[in-house]
Amino acid sequence: MNDKRAKVPGPPHPHRRNEPLPSQSPKSPAEDPDAPARIAAIMKSPGYRLAEQDIEFIGSDAMRGVRLQLEYLKPQLLFEEHAIAHTIVVFGSTRICEPGAAHRNLEALREALAGTPGNAELARRVAVAERILAKSQFYDVARAFGRLVGEVGRSPGSPCIAVMTGGGPGMMEAANRGSFDVGAKTVGLNIDLPHEQYPNPYVSPDLCLRFHYFALRKLHFMMRAKALVAFPGGFGTLDELFEILTLVQTRKMKPVPIVLVGEAYWRRAVNFDFLLDEGVIAQEDRALFWFAETAEEIWRGILHWHEAAGDPLCAAG
Repeated sequence: MNDKRAKVPGPPHPHRRNEPLPSQSPKSPAEDPDAPARIAAIMKSPGYRLAEQDIEFIGSDAMRGVRLQLEYLKPQLLFEEHAIAHTIVVFGSTRICEPGAAHRNLEALREALAGTPGNAELARRVAVAERILAKSQFYDVARAFGRLVGEVGRSPGSPCIAVMTGGGPGMMEAANRGSFDVGAKTVGLNIDLPHEQYPNPYVSPDLCLRFHYFALRKLHFMMRAKALVAFPGGFGTLDELFEILTLVQTRKMKPVPIVLVGEAYWRRAVNFDFLLDEGVIAQEDRALFWFAETAEEIWRGILHWHEAAGDPLCAAG
């Protein structure tokens, strides 16, 4: 019997050919002396770049829709890879540093003012530094809170819950640092700004992302959020807080606990009762958030809120 298998050719090499294709060699200058220069010009042209490697093309106005898709998809896949199911979002001022740093800054300013006692600008900066030092207690509160969330987030058998911040210094650093202290995963969503900036060093390296679009960053803040905790802050903190309050007020998103840390600060920063008295918000809108002072108080309140909603946050609570 003839062995028909002997007539079947062996598989070719997946990459290499024995005889090159004509396109694997450029046109010979013997045939056209100008051909090499023309080929070089073609290969240097932007049109010849692979679309995925053409940064100018990807950065063009026409590709904005694709860039938005990419900024949605990259974090989405990364969070799925790391099994980040739920997040506790923490916002607050980048200017409120840890107590030691706040004290050193104040002493340096006081020393400078002592050398020029009539300097009004230095006197103003000293007054501000004194206020920052007074608020630096919140750094310790945010760090302790991050530690509480981190302990639960790394507990065996519980869904992975992680602290998520804007990835910057101040209150955000403190919350990330608390989770870092206990070896838990912690997330930072940086935004690309015109000036140079750095992420805080306590975000998990694989979970520190940088966004171009504020809108996509805000979307990822809210997609897995099980609570928002707002420490004293400025424009950025107010922006995030009021966006979430509006989304919950209008039921554009499922309600989540909203905790404002530092009642004395928030009552002066925003007169919510005035808004209620003026009739521009309703009583139920005023009940969308509450105040807290300590890490334990924040965490207990969040757990109680979820239990009351029939959606316990975690068995470890």
